[in-house]
Amino acid sequence: MSAEPILELKNVYSSYGRIKALKGISVKVFPGEIVAMIGANGAGKSTTLMAICGVVPIETGEIIYNGKPIHGTNAEKLPPMGLCQVPEGRRIFPRLTVEENLELGAFYRKERAAIDDDLAHVYDLFPILKERRRQQGGTLSGGEQQMLAVARALMTRPKVLLLDEPSLGLAPLIVQKIFDIIATVNEEEGTTILLVEQNANMALQAAQRGYVLETGTIKMEDEAGALLHNPEIRKAYLGE
Repeated sequence: MSAEPILELKNVYSSYGRIKALKGISVKVFPGEIVAMIGANGAGKSTTLMAICGVVPIETGEIIYNGKPIHGTNAEKLPPMGLCQVPEGRRIFPRLTVEENLELGAFYRKERAAIDDDLAHVYDLFPILKERRRQQGGTLSGGEQQMLAVARALMTRPKVLLLDEPSLGLAPLIVQKIFDIIATVNEEEGTTILLVEQNANMALQAAQRGYVLETGTIKMEDEAGALLHNPEIRKAYLGE
């Protein structure tokens, strides 16, 4: 593990009006890791990702990416820097074809040959998308749309991928497929992943380290295996 984190939040505060969403959270993500962030609804998990991406402004604290502060950076400038989010709810373009959605993932890139190579690569990762490449995104199943959202993010060639609730609303077999792809992308591409997920069991099995959020604060952080076997975590988040 590198001595320096590729992504770090230092004592970050953020609010929605009078509601304090993040209350001084500090998070480190090192190159090549999968880091899971678990917690109940309203804990601040998605807000953390949106703060990193500049969608939700922070009041105080710092967000450091690749050694440089990025808080205050416009969200559209982050993918060319290697930081890309797959938002909750997929957010694909329903009237565009699968291939057009994927091409949009590379909209800021110029090198056509490399884009074509990456398109072939995501089709290898997601064969169903190749089969459906001429279909409109809105005609895909929920699981296929989630695959498309991940594949579109991969077309940006991310160094750090932020995944927000990738298993939400999906059948168990599709969830397993998505998590298999997450592991492959991390292992084969070396992509660093910050994973926000309500399925704590799947998230902690996939990750090396984890953070537990509770009402906008970090309640606990540890190796993922230790959190997975922690009785308090098992009772609160794994239904035991």
